[in-house]
Amino acid sequence: MRTPQRIPDEPALPPTLQAARTALTRAERRVTAVVLVEGMSDRCALEALARRNGRDLGNDGVAVLPMGGVTNVGHFLDYLGPRGLGLNLAGLCDVAEERYVLRGLERAGYGPGLSREEMEELGFYVCVDDLEDELIRALGVTRVMKAVDAEGELESFQRLQRQPAQRERSVEQQLHRFFGSRSGRKSRYAELLVDVLAPAEIPRPLQRTLAHV
Repeated sequence: MRTPQRIPDEPALPPTLQAARTALTRAERRVTAVVLVEGMSDRCALEALARRNGRDLGNDGVAVLPMGGVTNVGHFLDYLGPRGLGLNLAGLCDVAEERYVLRGLERAGYGPGLSREEMEELGFYVCVDDLEDELIRALGVTRVMKAVDAEGELESFQRLQRQPAQRERSVEQQLHRFFGSRSGRKSRYAELLVDVLAPAEIPRPLQRTLAHV
């Protein structure tokens, strides 16, 4: 008797995609567009920008989905893109992770060898070097420091500045490290800093990503 061949298990999906599938199922047909972001701080920044622009993303049928890391982008594009649900997609990533997004877009059927300009036409934008750098550069050190002071964390930041590993770094680099030094801090400051930007100061990747949806 022939031994039946074992059917391979379906590849395990990232937990973030499983959660996204559940959320989209519960939302039924209300979601028509999705913005893919790396983590929660990106989501907080985009949602803060939408609010200050008078937009209710939920009412607009837009979901901002953190992928839990850009290496999951291929799974999300397969599920949500033209070979999956066929939703209108946009995305935001760091410059160091751009290659993963390009590879994922190609695999999902958006075209081979995309340039950054072609990627932007599809709604995917790149932060240089990342979201925190974009926001610090847009506001300038003085205004970012005022936000840190207003949150009652100036002394904590100054302690970080005195650490041996930080003494030779620029204030911009120190602020970047400070935002990532405690759980939830990046998300909180992403929202706070977006709220104090003047309209002309909004970083292009944030503005254009949101405009695409």
